[in-house]
Amino acid sequence: MNICVFLSAADLPETYTKPAREFAELIGKGGHTLVWGGSDVGLMKVMADGVHEAGGRLMGVSVDFLAHKVRAGVDGMIIAADLAERKKLLLEKADAVVIMVGGTGTLDEATEILELKKHGRTDKPVVLLNTAGFYDGLKTQFRRMEDEGFLPRPLTDLVFFAEEPVGALAFLEESLGMR
Repeated sequence: MNICVFLSAADLPETYTKPAREFAELIGKGGHTLVWGGSDVGLMKVMADGVHEAGGRLMGVSVDFLAHKVRAGVDGMIIAADLAERKKLLLEKADAVVIMVGGTGTLDEATEILELKKHGRTDKPVVLLNTAGFYDGLKTQFRRMEDEGFLPRPLTDLVFFAEEPVGALAFLEESLGMR
């Protein structure tokens, strides 16, 4: 399975890096491919290192203005012209999507895939990995959107909230008939 992971390129504390390493190891040991932003810095590096060390494959999709931060020696790397093309390519290469901790870029990527799902433009499974309660506020907001009629589909059709890496991968494998 090609798993697109949207996440931060920032250097973050162990609260966030430990679960990222755990998830990366699960991806690699499962024989899956990490599809990610291609950067060799911060949490993106933690994920790529973990997947590679556990025997998984790496498919990066970077963007022109960040090309100086790409990871060398990957199984595949594409350099997109802009962020919109990058998002499109990341989603095209993926069988499933996991949203991990991140800033505005990660939130932009998350809302893009959820909007596509909302309108029936994709049926790829999407998991929001809620490490250390990072997305509790967003989860509350999404539920309010659902309760007040802003979502034409049930929230559970759009995204699965996982609290732990093992639950995220189990949901994806089950969704794609791998379990």
